[in-house]
Amino acid sequence: MGFDRQPHLTGELLDARPLAAADFDGLYAAASDPLTWEQHPDKTRHTPEGFGRWFDDALASGGALTVRDRADGDRIIGSSRYHGYDEPRSEVEIGWTFLARTHWGGGYNRELKRLMLEHAFAAVANVIFVVDRHNLRSRRAVEKLGARYVESRAGERGPANVVYLLAAADWLRSAPSSASGHR
Repeated sequence: MGFDRQPHLTGELLDARPLAAADFDGLYAAASDPLTWEQHPDKTRHTPEGFGRWFDDALASGGALTVRDRADGDRIIGSSRYHGYDEPRSEVEIGWTFLARTHWGGGYNRELKRLMLEHAFAAVANVIFVVDRHNLRSRRAVEKLGARYVESRAGERGPANVVYLLAAADWLRSAPSSASGHR
């Protein structure tokens, strides 16, 4: 069946589209706040050099999305990514998500994840999230989606990542409350 890792997704608050080289300046503006990366292992992502490394990797991944605020002149507010599509396991990873702090806590992350999960579950049975064990904000956000912890994985500097799994069946049972009714 295949899986489109760079779809165009549209919600009430935001839209997500394939990352393009022309997005660098707008995305860097969203990423340049050091507090955005406070709980992330690479705390240099707010710098031009650190962000440049992230951006080059995101472009090369073939799965990165640019997230824009629909009510604010389509201003770029963040990014997310599909990674590691595994057709035999019917699985894909969602991660590398960040939003500008101006868009924290107002339903933007919830809507982004809802759109990405709906797209993923049209093609796979499971979505995984790999999160640095110290990134409590991201861990809580993934748990609110209904994902369950399944294992720890070695990171670049040792056993630093935790893996969560969200099965399509579990998402369908919990989606109305997770998505605030936006279905």
